[in-house]
Amino acid sequence: MRRFLKIALAAFAVVLAGLALYGSKGWYDARQQGDELAKRAQELIADGRGGGDLGPDHLAVLVQVQDPGFYSHAGFDLSTPGAGLTTIPQSLAKRLAFDEFKPGIGKIRQTGYAIGLDQELTKQEQLALFLDTVPMGKLNGEWITGFFKASDAFFGKPPSELNDRQVNQLVAVLIAPGRLKLEAPDDLLEERVRRIANLAAGRCKPEGLSDVWLEACRSGEE
Repeated sequence: MRRFLKIALAAFAVVLAGLALYGSKGWYDARQQGDELAKRAQELIADGRGGGDLGPDHLAVLVQVQDPGFYSHAGFDLSTPGAGLTTIPQSLAKRLAFDEFKPGIGKIRQTGYAIGLDQELTKQEQLALFLDTVPMGKLNGEWITGFFKASDAFFGKPPSELNDRQVNQLVAVLIAPGRLKLEAPDDLLEERVRRIANLAAGRCKPEGLSDVWLEACRSGEE
């Protein structure tokens, strides 16, 4: 029995070491790519496609919904209500570190990469890359990628010129761009827009870490 326990513990230690190595590889890759990514982000910012170009109020809503602990965490967040299991740098890692991200063990590499991103890039650089790469749903059967491109495609103007409801629509679709639709009337999207408006107005708070759908902000509480 003791021998079995020793073998089991040794195997468990090997698995843990392998997972740690997998996560470390993600961290190392992000650090290696840091200069290139920072340059790309700075070009986006110079072109007027950074987080600051949303306008301060609109940027505040996006961060409050997508990653409420963004400015204080180091790439991942396991405590802030509403944060869920995917921060902005972790979301970005899905698109930068994987040809095709798959949940499960991929979360280890994703988190390591996100930590590396947070060490290499400023928060504004991370935001610029996030806004440029995020999927925003389909228009006429074609996927729209990028927050600024979606603003132009669906509303014909940049985010800074949108009203609060229009920005909330763009923010709303981020959680599930394959399900929520901007190009046609969508009750599910409209319900999320109402919840976001409640959150932004301070009428509610997420119920816990996993309340990414803002159940505490249901429109009935408006």
